Amino acid sequence: MHPHHPDPRTLAQQAVDSIEDFDGPYRGFRRAHAKGACFSAIFTPNGSASSLTTAAHLQHQVVNAVVRFSGSNPDPGMADLLSPAKGMAVQFQLPDKSITNIVAATIPVFFARTPESFIDMMKTAAAFKHKELSLPEKIGAVIEHFSESKNAFLHLGALKPPVSYATSRYYAIHAFNLVNDRGDRQAVKYEWEPDLGIHTLSAREAKSQPSDYLEKDLITRTTLGQVGFKLNIVLGDKDDPTDDPTLSWPDQRTRLEVGALTITGPIAEPDDLVMDPTLLTPGIELSDDPILNFRHEAYAISHYLRSMKE
Repeated sequence: MHPHHPDPRTLAQQAVDSIEDFDGPYRGFRRAHAKGACFSAIFTPNGSASSLTTAAHLQHQVVNAVVRFSGSNPDPGMADLLSPAKGMAVQFQLPDKSITNIVAATIPVFFARTPESFIDMMKTAAAFKHKELSLPEKIGAVIEHFSESKNAFLHLGALKPPVSYATSRYYAIHAFNLVNDRGDRQAVKYEWEPDLGIHTLSAREAKSQPSDYLEKDLITRTTLGQVGFKLNIVLGDKDDPTDDPTLSWPDQRTRLEVGALTITGPIAEPDDLVMDPTLLTPGIELSDDPILNFRHEAYAISHYLRSMKE
């Protein structure tokens, strides 16, 4: 774009448009994680986080929740096996009738450090897909973004198809700050650990799965009452990055189990369900992660476009 004519759109608008340019738009669907299934759930905190935060759902009171499992692709018709990363978004319904969300995926890092680089990468990916780049341009694009994206693509490449949504570990990617009643702040990341353990399909097993096997499997499992997750919070040290979602924290960081999520059964997706990870409750604050902070407007734009079903 010519430097004398800056893009009048906000970064969030550009980001949503870049996803559409890559694949879509699919009217009436989310701009990402379009294919999904919703379930009711109960979250039972164990109180072990109460010294770190005043957040209502991390004390001792059981709260209801809505959980949406999903593929990561913008195409709502894509077969489960063709979308390697999976998502698990949880909306906690707090005692005062407010809500807060944890949005997680099966890889622990993101592929872009800033909104600007996310938009640039999506534009480059669209140009790759639509065969608009010469070979030197393709090589230059890969080199330009390799150091930033390599962690995410390494994790993505290592993913195997899950046996079930209920046998995958999910990472919330971004850091948040927990705040206690003294005003002390602790940087944390969230992880959902499956009660059933982590199980994947072999290549032969994967070939025989129907396109929407994950939703059907989870509905069957919930009727048997066997789907649950433990919520762990990973405690960051003072030198752990909170502003870069492309970097993992060291594996030896302390993990604190703070509660249990029980999936109770399938539900129709609520029309107004927006799994915005920036929608917080007192006792939890956003970190300085620029991708996290720009998600609020991006989710709002996606929700608005989704509501325009024509």
